[in-house]
Amino acid sequence: MTELAKKRPEFRNINALTDLPSYRLPAAGIVSILHRISGVVMFLLLPFVVWLFDTSVSSEISFAKFTAAFNVGIGFVPGVLVKLITLAIIWAFLHHIVAGLRHLYMDVCHAVTKEFGKSSAVFTLVVSLGLTAALGAKLFGLY
Repeated sequence: MTELAKKRPEFRNINALTDLPSYRLPAAGIVSILHRISGVVMFLLLPFVVWLFDTSVSSEISFAKFTAAFNVGIGFVPGVLVKLITLAIIWAFLHHIVAGLRHLYMDVCHAVTKEFGKSSAVFTLVVSLGLTAALGAKLFGLY
């Protein structure tokens, strides 16, 4: 009975400062985390979105205030910061929609493979960032 014993896996505590920076998160993990972050961003910035909508549709005078907020700013907040906050909302919405559609497709079609997870995650990142860049260019007046 001289069988070689199979070495048992070693479990140890990780050190967050040394182990986590060297860990490579797969694309599907990045999309999953960003999906949660985009949901939180949309939730936290919901009062800003309600203000944007209310100000834009109330009257012609309020619409003039609305456009001035993007050009001049609101109080001590410069217009560029208002545009950046709006760009964050645009990214959160687009990423959340595209990632949500990815999850729905995977649930409906039972497409849960490592290869499809990686390719659909990369597709999600490219589409959401590309659409955000296009709408951000429009927001900042590049076209």
